[in-house]
This record gives sequence, structure tokens and C-alpha cells, in this order.
Amino acid sequence: MVDKRRTHRTPLGAPVLYRRKGDADASPGRARDISVGGVFVETATPFPFGTEIIVHVHLPGQKDELALQGLVRWTGADGMGLQFGLLGARETHAITELVQKKA
Repeated sequence: MVDKRRTHRTPLGAPVLYRRKGDADASPGRARDISVGGVFVETATPFPFGTEIIVHVHLPGQKDELALQGLVRWTGADGMGLQFGLLGARETHAITELVQKKA
């Protein structure tokens, strides 16, 4: 399989809570890998393609939890791949720093 990603992803393995944008109820999952372009969330109950979601994750080395908005771009039996929307400077810096440390 050809990797079409524009940005390098780094392994993560962090617990997350994710929810459909506009919903209050969140579901647990695990972020398997992350980049400034997106994240893969391991879950037995992925949302359908095109769903806008928010992923809450605490990245190593960060004091506060991040709330990352994304769009489901693909799903599989073990989870869903998300493409991030516009990230703020804090989120971009935190993810970039993590990816560079693990590269």
C-alpha cells in the first residue's frame, strides 16, 4: 500500500475521548499515531466517513489536554483515520514537537 500522507506520523498510544461535533457524549478510544495532518483513533465503533468529530487527547510533555477537530477520512475494523481541520498555534506546536522528538 502506498502512503499518501503529506506529513510524517509518529506512534502515540494515548487514550482519547472523541465525540461527534455538536454532541455532548464522548466515547473512549486510543490514538495510535498522530501528525499535524491527522490522527488514527483505535475504536470498535468508528463514526462514518465525513463525520466531523472532536478528539480530546493529552500529549506527552503537555500540561493541558488538547481538543482537536477533524473529519473522518476512512474507517476500518479497528478504528478511523481523521484529517485535522485548522489547528491553533498551540496544537500545531505540541504535535510538531512530539513528532520531532520521536523522529
